[in-house]
Amino acid sequence: MHRQSKLDLESAFVIHQRAYRETSLLIEVFTQNYGRIGLVARGAKRAKSPLRHTLQAFQHLMIRWSGRGELGTLVHAENREIQGLLPGKAILSGLYLNELMMRLTHRHDSHSELFDAYEFAISGLRRQGPTETILRIFEKRLLEITGYGLVLDHDVQTGETLQAEHRYIYEPEVGPRLTVQQAGEGISVSGRTLLLLAKEDELDLASQREAKRLMRFVLKHYLGDRQLESRSLFQSIENPCKPSVT
Repeated sequence: MHRQSKLDLESAFVIHQRAYRETSLLIEVFTQNYGRIGLVARGAKRAKSPLRHTLQAFQHLMIRWSGRGELGTLVHAENREIQGLLPGKAILSGLYLNELMMRLTHRHDSHSELFDAYEFAISGLRRQGPTETILRIFEKRLLEITGYGLVLDHDVQTGETLQAEHRYIYEPEVGPRLTVQQAGEGISVSGRTLLLLAKEDELDLASQREAKRLMRFVLKHYLGDRQLESRSLFQSIENPCKPSVT
């Protein structure tokens, strides 16, 4: 674990927590300069502990910790600013983002740009922005920053610029190629959807559906067959006829 100055406070978000012994918590925080770190929050479950209400998901915190091993000890935490809960179903989308962060990042890998992307997405959900676009842009940025970036601007076989009116087969770890070319393992997607993702423009209904299918396909390639718990949670409480938030 990186050594932190005793005087400095570090920007962080809690992305996972679980009970530890009778009165404490084990938390995973994603920090601006140190990446994801695991910490023990001693006494955080006590009724009178200030940490009880501070260590909430989706809140921008300023924290200090001690220790250099795999698991540190939280020394101090405070809200950077008072922020409300995510509204309505946005909480489910936020849980989805947190689970992706847990599954696709490693402890102590510094990704300040990913911290910015996460904060941007949470802020968008809090403002009740276009959920599908917010999620797809975050997925795209997460894959790019963690080394699994998508090819969204050219045909990988011909090198030609993607055309909005064409359809392509997208293969994870390869990229898009025209559907008229040699078949392979991939998913069909329009050039228009790929170009909208590249520019991070707001997605219309048709592109939302295509982009969601594409991202699910690509993420499954990297995450494996174990289903995301946040997706199962949504499906368990939502009418199955309605579209998923992820």
